[in-house]
This record gives sequence, structure tokens and C-alpha cells, in this order.
Amino acid sequence: MTENPTTVRRRLVALTGTLSAFAALGLVLVVQVILAGASTEAVTRVLSDRADTVVTATDVDDDGRLSVPDARLAPGVQVYDADGERVAGSVPPSLGEVFARLSTSDRERTEEVADEYSVLARPFRLDDGSAGVVVLAEAFTPYEDDEHAALAVSVSAGLLMVLLATAVAAWISRRALAPVQVMADTAREWSEHDLDRRFDLGPPTDEIRALGATLDGLLERVASAIRAEQRLTAELAHELRSPLTAVQATAELMSMRDDLDDELRDDVADVLAGCRTMASTMTVLLEVARTQISDDPGGTTTGAALSRAVVEAVPDDRLDVDLPDDLVVSAAGPVVLRVLSPVLDNALRVAGRVTLTFAHTAPPGRVALLVRDDGPGVDPALVGRLFEPGTTIGGSGLGLALARRVARNAGGDVALLTSAGPGGTTFVITLPGSVSDQSG
Repeated sequence: MTENPTTVRRRLVALTGTLSAFAALGLVLVVQVILAGASTEAVTRVLSDRADTVVTATDVDDDGRLSVPDARLAPGVQVYDADGERVAGSVPPSLGEVFARLSTSDRERTEEVADEYSVLARPFRLDDGSAGVVVLAEAFTPYEDDEHAALAVSVSAGLLMVLLATAVAAWISRRALAPVQVMADTAREWSEHDLDRRFDLGPPTDEIRALGATLDGLLERVASAIRAEQRLTAELAHELRSPLTAVQATAELMSMRDDLDDELRDDVADVLAGCRTMASTMTVLLEVARTQISDDPGGTTTGAALSRAVVEAVPDDRLDVDLPDDLVVSAAGPVVLRVLSPVLDNALRVAGRVTLTFAHTAPPGRVALLVRDDGPGVDPALVGRLFEPGTTIGGSGLGLALARRVARNAGGDVALLTSAGPGGTTFVITLPGSVSDQSG
């Protein structure tokens, strides 16, 4: 199953959004790591600067004891002498044990307390030889607030980046894949009866337009092959009509002789029937090859008119026709008959009863006709190639293939609905048209 451009565009946008989201997440993580490192470095630097300030302001009084001006003692700063006795400062109750343990440190140490404080212990010695330890605490909260604010900014920037990248991807993919949608629409509508349709994307300025130009060349070659096939079909049918007409005329003359025995008269009648069938087949081949019925379906046919035409064209008491009068087929009566006749003829050839009815389930703008029979069904070995030229369940082997071709020329189709069972075989014929009441 082919993937439409819309799905591809959505996948591209989704992929871009996903990659952008991962990139934004990575950016946020990097910012978080950087901010955490910066906060730790800032706390360490503040503690070191404060310790230097306190040590610089420390002096020795007349009693030989350490003295620190109160102005240098901010909350969370303690100064201890060489014996671990507090000289000055204050400490939060929650940090008392930590400060006491660090008061006798013989080297600079830093500890974190409950992810709330960073505590620095710095031993010092004055010029006169007096020694002590200054212990300081710095709360993490101000730095964490700044870190959280920066993180919120980075997350917002990441989300904006994802949205912007997704929007840009959607815009670029829509513009880039627009030619693909044009190609898909053109390919969907292209048929053997619209051989001049091309993609026409313009000069091959990019890969997609280059592909369009390549496919235009391919369509041109396909169109040439189809036109050649149409000409060959028309020429062959035309060339065969002359000898066939001569054979038919001879058979008709022989049928009028009075000296023919019954067996020979039956043989002549079979020859005449075969000639008429072949003449009808070649007439259809000529019309299909020379004209494009889909371009000019020849008007419309009502259900009542079609019923009368079918009864006249297939005069068989075993055929029951039940079509609504308000049925309208967007094709001329002869065109519809060329579709129906081979299907009906095949059914009558193998079945006791055949019905032509209207199906109430059809796509919008279409009507569906059902041909049902009570025959033995289609050989399973033939089902897969039933509409291929040469496949026959009686007759020339071209009937169903031509019926489908004429139907498709007219914008419809012929398909096998059921091939066996208690109800026999059912064919469905869809054609452009409408009906006033498809509900019943």
C-alpha cells in the first residue's frame, strides 16, 4: 500500500519535533549541569572571600587573645583559638555540631550539610604566631533560586525551540511535498483515455521536479504505446470485417437454399450465429479503439429506457429485469448495453434463470447493477483471470474483457461479486449515475 504525501509530511514533522525535543532536553540538562557547577563555584568563592576578610580583620588584644571586630562577623561565622575555644561569632543551632567538629581543623576543609549549607573551616596563623580557625557557613537557597529561575528560562526556550522547529518543518515539508501531491492526483486521474495529461512540474530544479520530468517522459512513452495499440486494434478489426462479412453473406445465402438437409442447415445456422457474434465483437473493438467513450458518454439513460433496451437486445424468457424507473445512468443506452450484453449472454449460456437488478449500495455518483444467475458458478481456476482476453466460459473469449473495458471507458467497472453457491454467480456493474431513492 502506498503512503500518501500527507502521511509522509506528518512523519517528517513528527520526526523533526522529536529530534528537537531531544535536543532541547539535552540543552536543558547541559544548562542544569553548568548552573550546578556555577552555583558550587560561587558558594566556594564567597566562603573563601569571607574567610579572607575575617582572617585579615583578626588581631591579638592586650591579654594575648584573638580579637575580631563585630563588623566583620556576619551570621554564620565563628572564630576559634588554637585550643578550639570560641573567640567570636555566632552560628545557627542546626550547625552547632558541625562548627564544633571543625573548630580544631588543622587543614582547610569544606562540608555540605543536608544540601542546605556549605561549611568552610580555614586554619590561620597571625604574624605574632597566634593561631586559630575560622568556620563559616553559606546557605544554598539564594543560589538554588537563581538556578531554578535559569532552569525555567532554559526549559521555556527549549519548548519554544521545539515549537518553532516543528512549525518550520511543517511549512518546509508542505512546500517541498506539494509537487508530490500534484503528482499523486495526476497519476490517480490519468488513464488511457486522457493520454495528454502530464505532471508538468516545471524545470527540474530539484529532485522531485526531476522525478516529475522523468515520469512525464515515461507517460509519453506509455501514451505512445497505447495509441499504437489502439491503432493496431482498429486496423485488425477493420481488416477482419471484410472476410467475416463475406463468410456471413455466404452463410446467409446457403441458409436460404431449399436443398439443405437438417444437419447441414444446423451447421449453417451455427456459422451464422458465430459470424454475428464476431461482427458484434469487432464493432465494439473498433468503437473502443477509435473513440474515447469516457470523454463523450453520449448522454444519459433512464432505468425504464434501459429495461426496454435490455429486453429488446436480449429476448430471452429466462431473463428478469427489475430496474427502478428513476435510475439515471450517465451514458448512452448503446454504451450500457455493450457492458451488460456480454455479462447477460454468459449468464444465460450456463443458467436457467438470470436477473438484472439494482443494487442499493454504490459509491456516491455511481449506480450499481447486479446480474445474478442460478448456474453452477465460475470455475475457481478461472476466477483470477476471468476478465483477461482469451478466458472463456463459452463464446469468443472476449466478451467479459470487452465489457469491463467499455465500462471503464465510461467511468465504471465490471466485477465478479460471487462465483458459486446456492445463489449461483453474481456480477456487479458500476457506472456513473444516480437514483432518486437508493434506500429502497
